[in-house]
Amino acid sequence: MDHQSHPEEPLQSSSTDSTTEASDTVPEAASCHAEGSDGKHVRKSHHSQEMKSNLVSRLNRVEGQIRGIKGLIEKDTYCDDVLTQIAAAQSALNSVGKLLLEGHMKSCIVERIQAGEHEVVDELLVTMRKLMK
Repeated sequence: MDHQSHPEEPLQSSSTDSTTEASDTVPEAASCHAEGSDGKHVRKSHHSQEMKSNLVSRLNRVEGQIRGIKGLIEKDTYCDDVLTQIAAAQSALNSVGKLLLEGHMKSCIVERIQAGEHEVVDELLVTMRKLMK
């Protein structure tokens, strides 16, 4: 196996995320609840079009990073370089999670607590534990 010291096609590094994080603002969302056709409450998020576009754009970049990582492995790229790209992809995906969590807390969680649904705090704690693994 021939190891390369640097990947031929470097992927986007996590440092690019730090330049966009300062502009990471969560537009206010509408209600997190909707009434289903059967009259039952169905939990559903209502992100602004701006927020959806931001999240989809970030996820498209992550998807490209993952495809790039696969290509690096197929080309027998040096392990440390591949691991660096995996760390960058994880960081980018974590950034998406942070944006969603912030919006969720500022709208859905607040709204449900105001509606007397205090069990939402336990739900949030479970979600945060999953994100912090």
